[in-house]
Amino acid sequence: MKQIVLQASDLDGYLTDEDKKTIAAMDTKYAKAMDLFPRLAQAIPADEKKKARKELISVYTEMGEKMQEINHREPNIHVYSFETPRMTHGEASRLIAKLRDIRTETPEFVYYIQRAYELLFNLAFSSSIPEKKNYIFVDTPVNVPMQNYAVHKIPDIDEKVSNSVMCVMLRAALLPSMIVSKEIQEYSSNDYVTPFALFRISRDDTKEEHNMAYILDLERSYFDPNLLDGKDLFFADPMNATGGSLVTIVKYLLDQGIKPRSIKFLNVISVLKGSLRIVRAIENSEIYTLWMDPSLNNMAYILPGLGDAGDRLNGEDLPDQSRNIIQLIADYGVSIASLYRAQVRKIEETVLG
Repeated sequence: MKQIVLQASDLDGYLTDEDKKTIAAMDTKYAKAMDLFPRLAQAIPADEKKKARKELISVYTEMGEKMQEINHREPNIHVYSFETPRMTHGEASRLIAKLRDIRTETPEFVYYIQRAYELLFNLAFSSSIPEKKNYIFVDTPVNVPMQNYAVHKIPDIDEKVSNSVMCVMLRAALLPSMIVSKEIQEYSSNDYVTPFALFRISRDDTKEEHNMAYILDLERSYFDPNLLDGKDLFFADPMNATGGSLVTIVKYLLDQGIKPRSIKFLNVISVLKGSLRIVRAIENSEIYTLWMDPSLNNMAYILPGLGDAGDRLNGEDLPDQSRNIIQLIADYGVSIASLYRAQVRKIEETVLG
């Protein structure tokens, strides 16, 4: 089996000394929050719980202000709540809260992921060019006294998306990639459906964050190298924890002589450490994230995070039966497959063609 392996120590080699100090300081701040968690979990009097919650709000506010300060120094890291008008922040915050909530089951989780990527798409592609417009002409169902038509203006983003390829880091990234491709199709003036490149990558979860290994399985990946050269590569994954999967894939492509025009990584939640690793390791890469979390635990899970995004989107695989990409699409059901019909067709062509 042909595999490409990247070690966590290689990732940390891209970080500057200042980055490492920043990450350590944020870990220390999050440790203060964790000290408060047991008090919130205990059956304590209401006034004591209210006091603990107030302290936790203060800690999270402090972390948020610090991360905003850090991100203002990083032009290639874009956080929704740091770059959009304050009046829109409540929508993003409530959405993230629903995704984090342990009570949010798969159908509702999928719904909120779709909403999240609509916001992310606008952040990455639509907000910076309001002066350029395309027009959509629509035949409406009203035909009395004659056929009616509507005209709608949308941002002209053809230049940003007409050269794009959706790169899927399999499992949790499948549905988000389909959502972004659908958004591109809806915004483009020529109904552009992105090609797909499908990468089978995993991390060795028997190891801890400091010695983690990232494994790209080329025999179970589906992509045409000629399709990627000179293109704008878009990656969509709900979670950016360590940055290891993206760096492994992109470094492999670069080693093969592929030279992307640009690389965009769209995440619902990104952790500070993973974001810094990516922009340090990959030239001309940009991260767009709805929310930034402060820290990782020893097993490389985001804190406070939202759990395993792949399992929450797709359901869990049986221990001895890992589903392939076609089976995952089938499990989404008719409503999702119909909504993303053009994207499903492209993925089938990539896998089967």
